[in-house]
Order: sequence, then C-alpha cells, then structure tokens
Amino acid sequence: MRLLDLFLLLIFYNLVPLWTTFTGVPVGVRVMLTVVISAAYLVVLFRSERVPLKSFRMRSLKRGLSLTWLTGASILCEWVIIALYIVFSPRGAVAKTFSVVMPVLAVLLTFTVAIVRTAIGSKQMKLLDYVLLFIFWWMFPLNLVLLAHFFKKARREYWFEADKAELDNSRAENEICRTKYPIVMVHGIFFRDWQLFNYWGRVPAELKRNGAVVYYGKQQSARSVHDSAVELKATIMQVIEETGAEKVNIIAHSKGGLDSRYAISCLGMDKYVATLTTVNTPHMGCDMVDFLLGKVPEKISNGIAHKYDKIFGRLGDSRPDFMAGVRDLSAVRMRELNEEMPDSASVSYRSCMSVMKCFLSAGFPLCISYLIIKKLNGRNDGLVWEESAKHGRFRLVDTGHIRGVSHGDVIDLMRENIEDYDVREFYTGLVAELKSEGY
Repeated sequence: MRLLDLFLLLIFYNLVPLWTTFTGVPVGVRVMLTVVISAAYLVVLFRSERVPLKSFRMRSLKRGLSLTWLTGASILCEWVIIALYIVFSPRGAVAKTFSVVMPVLAVLLTFTVAIVRTAIGSKQMKLLDYVLLFIFWWMFPLNLVLLAHFFKKARREYWFEADKAELDNSRAENEICRTKYPIVMVHGIFFRDWQLFNYWGRVPAELKRNGAVVYYGKQQSARSVHDSAVELKATIMQVIEETGAEKVNIIAHSKGGLDSRYAISCLGMDKYVATLTTVNTPHMGCDMVDFLLGKVPEKISNGIAHKYDKIFGRLGDSRPDFMAGVRDLSAVRMRELNEEMPDSASVSYRSCMSVMKCFLSAGFPLCISYLIIKKLNGRNDGLVWEESAKHGRFRLVDTGHIRGVSHGDVIDLMRENIEDYDVREFYTGLVAELKSEGY
C-alpha cells in the first residue's frame, strides 16, 4: 500500500512536467486525469489507517507514521526526477522553474499533514522534534536525517502502545490488580494530588483498568513528616470508612514513604495498613540535603522557603512548610526518625529503587544533584542514593539501558516511554504481586 501511495504522490507532484512532456494529450483528458490524480492525492493524505485498536489517537499516529515515510521517500525520488527533467527537457526556464516549485509545495503539504497527524496521535514527540523539522524540512540531506529520526521515534511509540493495548485486552477479564484491600498512592515532597495533573502519570489509570481500587494520600506538598503523616492518617480512615475495607495497601514515592511509615508506627495506622511499598524513598535520608543546608546561607534558604510557601499557599496548601519538609529529609534527621518509627510486625514492608546511569539520564536539576550524590554516596536516581532506599523486601529497577530511570521517571512524571522500562507494567506487577499474596 505504501508503494501505491508513493506512486500516486509522485504522479501528483509531477503533473506539470508530465503535461509539458506529453503535449499530444487532449485538453479534456488532461483535465479529467488531473482531477482524478488530485483526488487520489487527497485520499492518500487524509484517509484513515486500519489499526488493531479502536482508537482515534492510534489511527492518527499510524497514518502520520506512514505519511512521514512517504515524505522521506518522495523527497529522494523528486531529487532524481527534477534533475532528469531539468537536464533533458527541451522546455524553457519558466516551465522548468514551475516544474520545481510545484513538487516542493506539494511535498511541503504532505510533510505538514504528516506532522499534524503524528502530533495528534503522539504523546512522546518533543517540541524540539517539530521545531527542527519545520526549520530544516527543505535542506537536503539534513531533512532526511531528521525525518528518519522522527519516523523511528513515532514507529517505536506506535508499536509500544499497540503491544501494550493488546496485552491489556488479553488480561482484561483477569483483573490482576483487584487486590483484597484498596490501594492508597502517596506522593512525595513538592507536589500535590491535583486532578488536572496526576503525580503518578499514566499509572493509576492502568491499575484501575486491571481492577485496582485507587485512592490518593492527599497530603500537602511540603510539611514535616509528622504533619504529613497526620494528614495521611485522615485519608486512610476516610478510605476505610468509604470502602468498608479492613485495611489498605500503600504505595508511596520519595518522602511519601516516610510519611507512611510515621503514620503506621506513631499514629496507630498499623491496624489499618496491610502493606507498605516504598518507591525511591530516602529511608536513611539524603546526604545532599545535609550538604546543601550546610553550604547555602540561611538568608537564601529562608527566602526560597518563603516564596515556595507563598506560591503553594495560593495553589491550595493550607499551611505549607518548605523548610520543615526539607530538614526531615536530611540524613541526620532521618537517624532520629528511624528511632521514633520502628517497623510494625503486622505490616508487610517492601521497597523499590531505580538509578540513573549518567548525568544525561535526566534534565535539570536532577542531572546536577545526580553528580553531587554520586560523589557523596554512589549510585542514585538524582535525589536518593541506592542504599538509602532499602527497607524490607527490596528490588532494584535496573533497565540495563544507558539511560536508567530517574527519581521522576519512576513515577511517570514526564509520561515518557523509556527503553526497557514500562512504568505502567512496573506498577501493575507490584499490585499483581500484592493480590497473589492475599493483600
């Protein structure tokens, strides 16, 4: 089908050279053929694709993928066709110029439709991908290099999502995440459980699709471990009352794991929590916090804290406390907290940790903090070092890829498909394991 589409595109692109070469064709026949060829060209641009999913987004992405390939192939062919026409055609300069202009404009139209349809369907393409293409689309052979990169990225996303949808469909009836107790997902510091922007990215929807009952911790963005734990306690009791369940399973990221441990050990929530799974949580604290608190002048740190508290106060926090939250992440403070909140024998503790492979594995500021922590402690995710994350049954998220998985990647913060790490499947596996163990 692509070869037929390419043939139709090339015929349309070269209507002017075609008619100036075959001058003996009657005008009426030319008009009729031009209309038919133009209609075929529009069909190539705007027809839909057959995909194994009932999804407008996936159909659009698949067609954008095909049109991107056609754009690259037609550019290669047009260079040859135009060169041959200019060299061997007896026509004058005006006709030859027009014969070049029309294919260029037609290729640009095809290229634009390809980009638009891909943009409608893609969630992985970055703004830079589009900007570079629109700036250099005319510059041969750089345009082919950029198109090849664009095509490869779009194709990877399409097949990634297609395989994911097929997997979901095959296990839909099994409800592998239908745990005995509801799931409470507890966020880390500097974030809130906003409705419009989910801290956990695509993960909650995937868990629900596979049968899980999901709630959120609803703590404020930055408070002390004690104060956040008090807020989490209220949420747990609300979930217990609403669902009628005896207990909950907690999945907590970063500081959320410390808030959860405090609620369990110090606020009586051990009676209502079956399992606690912490993800990239600094159970031994962050030595980088101690380092920065010792280096940054108090005036500057207090100024940052004041601005943060003011902004998040307007965003919905009733009593944000930047410095209290940060201090409780220090290694010194965590030694005290670990004494205050010993593990409960009635709760099953397990922990996970991902690591970056180099400072290029994440953007600013994690790339900088990664270097600091690597020098202080060793392997880390940009905020937490590996040994600090171990608590209870432990597993390391190691992709084997040069990029690794950062502190934000592990919760799907940027909604990015990472090679060798499907964040949705990672959490589906965690919850499926809870179900298999009777939780």
